[in-house]
Amino acid sequence: MVQVDLITGFLGAGKTTFLRRYVRYLVAQGHNVCILENDFGAVNVDAMLVQDLLGPNCDLETISGGCDCDTHQRRMRTKLIAMAMRGFDRVVVEPSGIFDVDEFFDVLRDDPLDRWYHIGNVIAIVDAMLPETLSPQAEYVLASETANAGRVLVSRTQLAGQQQTAAAVAHLTRALEGCKCSRRFAPEEIITKDWARLTDVDLAAIAACGCRQASCEKLHFDEHEAFSSLCFLEQHLTLQQLQAATDHLFADAACGHVLRVKGFAPDPQGTTGWLELNATAAGRTLEPIPQGQDVLIVIGEGLDKAAIEARLKA
Repeated sequence: MVQVDLITGFLGAGKTTFLRRYVRYLVAQGHNVCILENDFGAVNVDAMLVQDLLGPNCDLETISGGCDCDTHQRRMRTKLIAMAMRGFDRVVVEPSGIFDVDEFFDVLRDDPLDRWYHIGNVIAIVDAMLPETLSPQAEYVLASETANAGRVLVSRTQLAGQQQTAAAVAHLTRALEGCKCSRRFAPEEIITKDWARLTDVDLAAIAACGCRQASCEKLHFDEHEAFSSLCFLEQHLTLQQLQAATDHLFADAACGHVLRVKGFAPDPQGTTGWLELNATAAGRTLEPIPQGQDVLIVIGEGLDKAAIEARLKA
């Protein structure tokens, strides 16, 4: 049977960054890996960020765009059926940051997928710079995406420091308590080590962390109504303009509650071609990337497209 690993985490937590490190490790161990990227936006930006991983022992499949639950499950099922015929021994799934994890388990329990796949590891990413206050829907997503994890990896600890990292872990515990989840994490199940210092021994332990059974009191809401994703193409923004616009989007209440901005800008130095932007209210990162396109994705709650467009053109 093919092992499926799930990497979960709220918007902008750092799932793709960890996935790149994790998949490189799996390939180096001799695994034949397929990445399944599931992006909430109309354009699958995260899929562009793993192109350099692709080769004889690593391939990529994608599911893009928000859709209703039934349609989404059909798309995932179709992808997994096709992938089962291609000789992979490991599938690594990176869902969107507002993914209903129950969908993942439901799909894998269906025939014929239950005869071809088994759930291996659930690895949850939690941002050390997690906002102190989230909406009830976002609190539920944070808890539900983490409840079944074999390990929690806290991202950006080197920027946050010990006090803020501890606050993020405490926030996770409150979120689990808030949805009456039975899961509590032991200290050894939460990794706060700077990711730059992760060793092959660390990655081997993560690759064998498994998953846990945990129940949450489900908060019933339509994630596609609670959260929205807007795609802006061909804005022709310089890096400086993109950074300024991004700061304004998080600060301007007229734009709605912006949770994440991701996209690309041309490298002003002309050395890498493109820079990939990943921003939350807590901060932003810029990483060089060989392939990109003029696209910006804004994800949040109660977004006002006209106000966001005005900010981008300001």
